[in-house]
Amino acid sequence: MGEILGLGVTHYPPLAGVDENMAGILRSILADPGLPEEFRDPVTWPAPMREEYGEDGGTAAAAVHRAMMVTQLRKARRALDEFRPDLVVVWGDDQYENFKEDIIPPFCVLAYEGAEVQPWAEHDRPWSGENAWGEASGTTFRIPMHRQAAKYLARGLLDREIDVSYAYAPLHQRGLGHAFVNTVLFLDDDRAGFPYPMVPFQVNCYGRRVIAQRGYRASLDSPPSEGDLDPPSPSPRRCLDVGAATARILADSPWRVALIASSSWSHAFLTEKHHQLYPDISADRRLYDALRAGDYGTWRGTSLDSIEESGQQVMLNWFCLVGAMDALGRKPDGCEFVESWTMNSDKCFAIFKP
Repeated sequence: MGEILGLGVTHYPPLAGVDENMAGILRSILADPGLPEEFRDPVTWPAPMREEYGEDGGTAAAAVHRAMMVTQLRKARRALDEFRPDLVVVWGDDQYENFKEDIIPPFCVLAYEGAEVQPWAEHDRPWSGENAWGEASGTTFRIPMHRQAAKYLARGLLDREIDVSYAYAPLHQRGLGHAFVNTVLFLDDDRAGFPYPMVPFQVNCYGRRVIAQRGYRASLDSPPSEGDLDPPSPSPRRCLDVGAATARILADSPWRVALIASSSWSHAFLTEKHHQLYPDISADRRLYDALRAGDYGTWRGTSLDSIEESGQQVMLNWFCLVGAMDALGRKPDGCEFVESWTMNSDKCFAIFKP
């Protein structure tokens, strides 16, 4: 029987950059010609947001935010090293990277033999630029994979009538999407190496906005119409069910497995009711309080409409983890909420020990 460790972390892209650039997404929104003029003035913002942004465009707050995240990531890495898994399964979203117009699978198990990635070779978003480790643009990381376990998992899900896709090679990428790459980079912040083979498990979190917005934000000046939007993502309930099935399959496997949800929580640039300026912190705290208490009924009662309204799309990765831990009868042994008004998203970290 396989033993299972559960972890919740973030793959927040600006963490890979420097503090001066961490509020870059907010700055791009402030420059959007579609933003109502009154909201360009910080005096109209919530008080905690004004305080974070300060006189330096959020740079000092970014350093604090980074320190909190790195502390939690190191806790997760210690738990991982103490557990010594044979492999890690990472639920992550694909933001118009590997899957594009030709196919958008709701779920896909990536049964690759391995991946080589150069995360600093391409720069095309507001967090681009110098990386936090000072690594050269051509720095290559080799990420081991576990094809046998990926096939075992895909077979088990199909046997349970969960219609999951699988892939043996990338479609539109040389390596992996940033949700998976950043998970490795951040859990190896000290660059000691990451020896655990991965099974990336893609979730179509962006749903109605994955192609319409190319997996990023919509312009406030020319937002997509209802007719421009795509079919929806899998529902929160379906993600819970997929997570539960994954846990049961791997609990019957011969391997020690770490199940990892990798995402930040609500994203400001997906929270249209806030003009994309700040995340839905109250909605995030509601789910965090339920998580901390092991109240998975609150998670199961969350609708896709509410997820989309609160800009919580990428949290569907966490719904998979919660479904897995619920199936195993686990409550978190430790969890932490990291709030931010100016850094685009709140973060959560959790550890579920065997």
